[in-house]
Amino acid sequence: MRVALNLIYLVPGETGGMEVYARELLPRLAALDGVEPVAIVNRVAAADEAAPWNGVVESVVAPVDARDRKQWIWGEQRHVPRLATQLGADLIHSLASTGPGRLAGGPPKVTTVHDLHYAVAPDAHFGMRGLGMRVLVPAAVHASRRIVADSQATKDDMVRILGTPEDTIDVVHLATTLPGEGFVPTPEDDLRRRLGLGDRPVILSMAAKRPHKNVEGLIDALAGIPVERRPLLVVPGYATEHEPSLLLRAAARNVGDDVLFPGWLSRADVEGLWRLCVAHVFPSFYEGFGLPVLEAMARGVAGACADRASMPEVAGGAALLFDPDDTGAIRTTIERLTADEVLRRDLGERGLLRARDFSWERAARQTADAYGRALAGA
Repeated sequence: MRVALNLIYLVPGETGGMEVYARELLPRLAALDGVEPVAIVNRVAAADEAAPWNGVVESVVAPVDARDRKQWIWGEQRHVPRLATQLGADLIHSLASTGPGRLAGGPPKVTTVHDLHYAVAPDAHFGMRGLGMRVLVPAAVHASRRIVADSQATKDDMVRILGTPEDTIDVVHLATTLPGEGFVPTPEDDLRRRLGLGDRPVILSMAAKRPHKNVEGLIDALAGIPVERRPLLVVPGYATEHEPSLLLRAAARNVGDDVLFPGWLSRADVEGLWRLCVAHVFPSFYEGFGLPVLEAMARGVAGACADRASMPEVAGGAALLFDPDDTGAIRTTIERLTADEVLRRDLGERGLLRARDFSWERAARQTADAYGRALAGA
């Protein structure tokens, strides 16, 4: 199978989990017998010489700058089908929930849908982006022979909200990749000194600062913990327009000194935080997969997450669950994790076992199976 991978959307460093998905999946697909992937990238991604689409797999560049959303949409509807046809592709796989519509032509289509944020958690997308997703995602789904969903929860959402036939959706879980053997995380003493962590226990949350991630719930829960038992909450990641309101909320709850937003950190710093934290807490209202839940388990870090959408599916009994609307439940969970070393050890061990169920190699094989079903007209 010669498969044209639609990466028109991808802007290195700006596309989040969908960039990770492409970088990890491409080399695994290329390693499979019977699959010949070729990537269709935009001009910005083409400049990333270390990317797998610039060496591991063949690639072709579309005359598009995906930082301009209009060019991105035009590229998917016009250039992707044209280039896929020129490349002799048997099918097109769009990796980021949108793709060529029915009228765009080209080979048969497969689309990975990561979530239905625009419908279930509309605060996740703002303004024209939210409006665009409401149009583009259903259009791509209806134009595709097969859909790849990150989780059973996302599959269920598609059946319920879009009316997508259940037997056309393949569930393919994501995975995570740990640093290589020679990787050196930032030492704990260095991190504590540079980030101002002091000697307090740290609760880590790899939740983006966006409304549906419910960092507000963490702040409110933290405020309910007595000062003498209160851990330090650390929420790394890029700044968003929502961050100022989170800072104001922390100040209003008198926990401004107990919440730290250190911004974007190096991989070494992030791995150092994973090692020094006592636990990871992920309070999101909605996730198509919830990769941070898996990332904690893969490192043997005790974790807790919301009991919504895909998160219990990913956790598989290896993390504490709580109602993200219940501040008291979040507070109790944080206090249990902070105080109970036996519980943390048990969760860490269960998490390591659960994480073995996820791999990019398995994801690639299951994705290739979806290609086969698409070409068979299934």
